[in-house]
Amino acid sequence: MAAPLVDADYMRQVDRARRLLRALISSKGCAPIMLRLAWHDAGTYDVNTKTGGANGSIRYEEEYTHGSNAGLKIAIDLLEPIKAKNPKITYADLYQLAGVVAVEVTGGPTVEFLPGRRDSSVCPREGRLPDAKRGAPHLRDIFYRMGLTDKDIVALSGGHTLGRAHAERSGFEGAWTQEPLKFDNSYFLELLKGESEGLLKLPTDKALLEDPGFRRYVELYARDEDAFFKDYAESHKKLSELGFTPRSSGPASTKSDLSTGAVLAQSAVGVAVAAAVVIVSYLYEASKKSK
Repeated sequence: MAAPLVDADYMRQVDRARRLLRALISSKGCAPIMLRLAWHDAGTYDVNTKTGGANGSIRYEEEYTHGSNAGLKIAIDLLEPIKAKNPKITYADLYQLAGVVAVEVTGGPTVEFLPGRRDSSVCPREGRLPDAKRGAPHLRDIFYRMGLTDKDIVALSGGHTLGRAHAERSGFEGAWTQEPLKFDNSYFLELLKGESEGLLKLPTDKALLEDPGFRRYVELYARDEDAFFKDYAESHKKLSELGFTPRSSGPASTKSDLSTGAVLAQSAVGVAVAAAVVIVSYLYEASKKSK
């Protein structure tokens, strides 16, 4: 499918969808599953073959029935009314926008969102997403294949501050933090506490402590929430744009527009000055002739 035309009407629908997403996520407390949907749609990307990624293919039964996507049909269905009201928006953009809003509504950092992702009907094979039962080498295999780094792995893992695992979906049960609908750095604080009664620790969580390359970021984010929010926002944006090349960023466009405006303003001033000189000269000559 061709990339969507991101014109003024498309942007109006994006803004309307954002408002509807805030209301939906706030009223239903569904931030965790919306974030998971966004991650799982994007996380199939293969940097070597340029396949998978944030392309909306998770809406097809072939993909949402993958074992790692168990339960995500709930989020897909919740988003259908918003898609119906904003038909220009691609599913790929809508799912990533839902993830961005989920973080925002629960008190997390603002993640830059640039629209223009194209939808795909080609579903990747199963097995491209992380397996919670495995360790550090597996995490690196999965995330390096996406083109991400150790810092991205740990920062994105901090998103587990939201939500809980469900036995019928993953085989695990419980929340990672005391407040699973609040986005903060408590995931890392809980990791460093060790075994907290009632709180979930997956093998992939424990791998972040056991591997020195990962642990240094865990310790940083536990003591400095601002550093976590900064890195998380950057890593989330990278994940949300896997397989997608934005045409231009907002700040660059704004700067360009401002520069153009400045040139136009200077031109207008120049014209006004020239006109003033002509008028003064005319009045001076007229005054001479009348004497």
